[in-house]
Amino acid sequence: MSQRAQDLVERFKAFNNEVIRFVEACSEEQWNKVCAEEWNIGVVARHIGAGHYTGAADMAKMIVDGEKVPGITMDQIVEMANTHAREHADCSRAEVLGLLNSNGAAFANYVAGLGDVELDRSAHMELVGGEVSAQQLIEMVIFDSGGEHLANMKKALAS
Repeated sequence: MSQRAQDLVERFKAFNNEVIRFVEACSEEQWNKVCAEEWNIGVVARHIGAGHYTGAADMAKMIVDGEKVPGITMDQIVEMANTHAREHADCSRAEVLGLLNSNGAAFANYVAGLGDVELDRSAHMELVGGEVSAQQLIEMVIFDSGGEHLANMKKALAS
C-alpha cells in the first residue's frame, strides 16, 4: 500500500468510526430528527454508508480502470438520493450500523489496494466540469460531501 493510500484509509476509518459512534449514541427520538437534507438522521447515516461508500468506490474504480465516468448532473444525484431516502425512511439503527461496518470495510480495503499511479489516474467528470483524479473523487465524496452530511446530523441534534 502506498503512503498516500494508507493516509486515505486512516482518514476514512477515522471518519467512518465517527459516523458509527454518532449513530450508536443517538436516542430513538434523535434518530428520527430531521436534518438539513430534509431526511431523518437515520436516513442520512444510511445514505453515507450505502450511497457514499459504494458510490465513491464504484466511481473511483471507473477512473482507475480508465473507463468513462457517467455524465451525471447534480439534479440526478439529488433525485437518486431522495429516492433512496423515501425507500429507506424507516431504516433501523442495526441496518445502518451494518452498512457502515460492511461497506466501510470494503471501501477501506479497496483504497488500501491502490498505489500512487492509480490514485493519480483521472477522468473527465461532467459534474465538476473537468478532470478529477481517483484520490480527488474519494476526498470529494467521502470527506467533503459525507462530512457535510455528518455535520448536518450533528446540527440537527444541537437545534
